[in-house]
Amino acid sequence: MNDLRFPRGLYGVTPEWADADKLDHAVRAAARGGMTALQLRIKTATPAWRKALALQLRDTCREVGVIFMVNDDWRLALEIGADGVHVGREDDAPALVRRAIGPDLLLGVSCYADPALASKHLAHHVDYIAFGAMFASQTKPLAPPAPLSVLETGRTLSQSMGTPRPAVVAIGGIRIAQAASVIQAGADSLAVVGGLFATPDIEETARAFSAAFQDAQTKT
Repeated sequence: MNDLRFPRGLYGVTPEWADADKLDHAVRAAARGGMTALQLRIKTATPAWRKALALQLRDTCREVGVIFMVNDDWRLALEIGADGVHVGREDDAPALVRRAIGPDLLLGVSCYADPALASKHLAHHVDYIAFGAMFASQTKPLAPPAPLSVLETGRTLSQSMGTPRPAVVAIGGIRIAQAASVIQAGADSLAVVGGLFATPDIEETARAFSAAFQDAQTKT
């Protein structure tokens, strides 16, 4: 299906690991399980190490056919030739970022539990609107909870933008047990950190998430 600007499916978000090779192996495992996109989210690294890791994961994602996004740093995304960038409330405004990166790079935005914020961002040709935390999250423990209903509202806003439309991404504490309900509520993509990379078998976990999307499509 080509009705989305951002790929449907499992959207892996990197954990704060200091071992680049371990992370690379984990990304490859997730890709074998069907992960469609990856976001590099490393808050504690030095700029030099973040760039080196971004280059390594960019190449890996190209090799395995996974979209590669950079969190926060649109300049780094441009410099290394990433597929896109994700920005949040504390980063540069989406309007500024879209002007800076041009029309071709993907742009995703955090909308928390705020459909009005999503509506505002959609005016700047964003490729997805992300809502969360859907559940308790170790990555963002202070994030306000987002009800499942916000995904349905986000889907309605997204569909008003024509085709291909921006995707609706859900993030925050999502595990296999919740995947089906979140997809059914309106999520096109599930952004997952610990629920993917902290599991004993990353490939099998990714496969289970991917199966949840396949099951949802067969029911529609």
